[in-house]
Amino acid sequence: MTQYKRIAIDTSKAVFTLHGIDHAERPTLRLNLRRGQMIDFFTRLPPTEIALEACGGGHHWARELTALGHEVHLIPPQYVTPYVKRGKNDRNDAAAICEAGGRPGMHVVPVKSIDQQAQGMVLKVRGTLVDQRTQLCNTVRGHAAEFGVVGGKGRGQVAVLLSVVEQQPAIPPEAKAMFVVLGQQIDALDARIQHIDGRLAAAHKSNPVSQRLATIPGVGPITALTLAIEIDPGAFESGRHLAAWAGLTPKEHSTGGKPRMGGISRAGNERLRGLLVSGATSVIQAAVRPGGRQMTEWLRALLLRKPRKLAAVALANKMARIAWAMMTTGETYRRPLSAAAVAA
Repeated sequence: MTQYKRIAIDTSKAVFTLHGIDHAERPTLRLNLRRGQMIDFFTRLPPTEIALEACGGGHHWARELTALGHEVHLIPPQYVTPYVKRGKNDRNDAAAICEAGGRPGMHVVPVKSIDQQAQGMVLKVRGTLVDQRTQLCNTVRGHAAEFGVVGGKGRGQVAVLLSVVEQQPAIPPEAKAMFVVLGQQIDALDARIQHIDGRLAAAHKSNPVSQRLATIPGVGPITALTLAIEIDPGAFESGRHLAAWAGLTPKEHSTGGKPRMGGISRAGNERLRGLLVSGATSVIQAAVRPGGRQMTEWLRALLLRKPRKLAAVALANKMARIAWAMMTTGETYRRPLSAAAVAA
């Protein structure tokens, strides 16, 4: 029998706080360790259950401690919060992690391999650069409006707006110089994003799961690759659980036996949720056009009774469930049959 039943670690940049309990659930370890002391301490311990929050550096330490023979559980931080007692400090946080790690049915985060994290980083860096480019485009529009120059919507209109600004004699040279700086920064980001898109396209072509997922209407290479890299289908009991994890299901505020459903929970992977909703929106836009081929009986009935934005979220929920089924079974996407085809 090991000395400790479970050890929880509250991680930080430099000092880590440990909270251990014995097999009678009594606290027997309260210790602070410097970052460089962690490996040496756990090397001398027999295999022990260890609980960590799934936050910055959590996957790294989970891999390191697993390699030493320990059983590591990564717990979502929001599941730890209810167990924090009065007065938030490192010791109380470590005790809360230990308490949460011992609860039956506690959901844990699968530990990512170093390759998964590297591939996921490419997607996240691209998203960061896209956000920065959007911020710069909005900055150009905002400053141009201060000088009475208003451009059209869309990233493609920024170059036209900068050209109009350059031709305005009323705008001072100092301001024009700053517009040039903003334009150069946008061009540099465009080049970097195109370079990353090339790498992602190559990764998509070499990933059979991503290629299968891209056959789903509304799922492009970026969304398919994000699903293939970020999602472990075995961690979810069903497609509904995946959709709920992605924050595409309503928050419940039920009490007294009366159900009250609110807006979507917005939990889980924010970027994946945004990609799915954007893809669903594009499907709806294509379906409502004359002769749109993406219109199914389910989507037609949904659009007749719900606004487009709400229908897009519902369709994104369905796309997530379809993706889970395809990743679990290895099947390819099958387009739903029309009512006439079913009758025939």
